Amino acid sequence: MVAGPSSHPPGTHEVAAGARLVAHCLEGMKNVRGVKARVLTEWPRERAVIEGARTVVFIGDVFPPVRMAEGARILADLEAMMQRGCGLVCLHFATGLQAKDLPPDGDHALLRWMGGYFSTGGAAHHKSVARVFPAVTVTPAAPRHEISRGWKEFTQDEEPYYNNYFGPGNRMAPNVTALATAMLPPESPKREVVAWCVERKDGGRGVAIVMPHFYRNWKGEDFRRFVLNGIVWSAGLKVPRRGVESESPDLGAFGAESIVPTERKKK
Repeated sequence: MVAGPSSHPPGTHEVAAGARLVAHCLEGMKNVRGVKARVLTEWPRERAVIEGARTVVFIGDVFPPVRMAEGARILADLEAMMQRGCGLVCLHFATGLQAKDLPPDGDHALLRWMGGYFSTGGAAHHKSVARVFPAVTVTPAAPRHEISRGWKEFTQDEEPYYNNYFGPGNRMAPNVTALATAMLPPESPKREVVAWCVERKDGGRGVAIVMPHFYRNWKGEDFRRFVLNGIVWSAGLKVPRRGVESESPDLGAFGAESIVPTERKKK
């Protein structure tokens, strides 16, 4: 779990707390045993960590390697990891690339590693959309896929990026699968892909889920199972028939800025 830079206000994104929460849920899964999750705010230097990881999960404001120190080294390490079949998962804004991160044609390694990305920040080749809605209904789009196991359609207040970019002509490659859709925007609804996955030629797997914007949405059992299923699948592990089972997390236990400690409330 790599928590990248973020400048969003408390309650939104909460990348460090979100990373700790997801790692906690992964290590506490009831029906997938033996998973170890490490949370980092910097890219590791230990070769054993880089070479031993089954999957990498990014959370942050845009795809973190393009903002972190020594980005070129990180991308080179990721290229080697992807070539050996390592998984990759990006959550919410970490699915995003801006114009300054891209050539004019929009090509980027993330397009190959993850099957698509959220194109934002003035990108000339394609313009995705980010809007917060009070109620977004997210629907499974690939019911037979392992990642779809055990979770059902859910509705939450959310900022699901839409009109995401999947390559020239904005057509998904044959090895990319739409996992979830939502009818967006409400005033002119169209079925938009808000989560997808790829099975790469190198044997690795990539997953993009353009949520959650609000930290409180981690309490949603269906949403949380969806994310955990995706991470487990990306690591090459088998997703249980009913999906990953995890305890509902205590949101105040992971250092989110939006949570007021109990001691402070008493004062």
